[in-house]
This record gives sequence, structure tokens and C-alpha cells, in this order.
Amino acid sequence: MANYNRNFELSISDVELIEESLRAHGRELCAMRRALSDENPAHLESIKVIEADQSATEDLLGRLHNQKVFYRPRKSVYIGG
Repeated sequence: MANYNRNFELSISDVELIEESLRAHGRELCAMRRALSDENPAHLESIKVIEADQSATEDLLGRLHNQKVFYRPRKSVYIGG
């Protein structure tokens, strides 16, 4: 049985491309969801699938964000904004 590769070598631009692709996919799902009506029973199953996909996409974006290490100066006062 094959093992999973647990070490990925991605550049910052690779991660940015992945994040932007996920955001574009999210916008596409949002447009699809807005096109469907909650009152139409035929659309209910499609809405559930779209919302589950939206949730999975947002969860993945959140996990990518949480793995980032943000710069914070050690010797000077940090001014956020």
C-alpha cells in the first residue's frame, strides 16, 4: 500500500495561488447558491451540496491561514494596523 507524502515544498507564490483558487471557487459557489430558490423543493438537495462544499472550502482556507507564521519585530515596538 502506498504511503502519503507528508512533506510538501511549496513556495509563498504557490500558497497564494492555492488560496486565490479556493476564493474563486467560493465565489462561484456563492453565485450558484444565490441562483437557487429556497422555496423550490427541487433545489433543496442542490443547496445542501453547495453549502457543504462552501463549508469545506472555507475550512481549508482557515487551516491554510492558521499555518502561516506572521512577522513581528522582536526588538522594537509592534504597531499593528
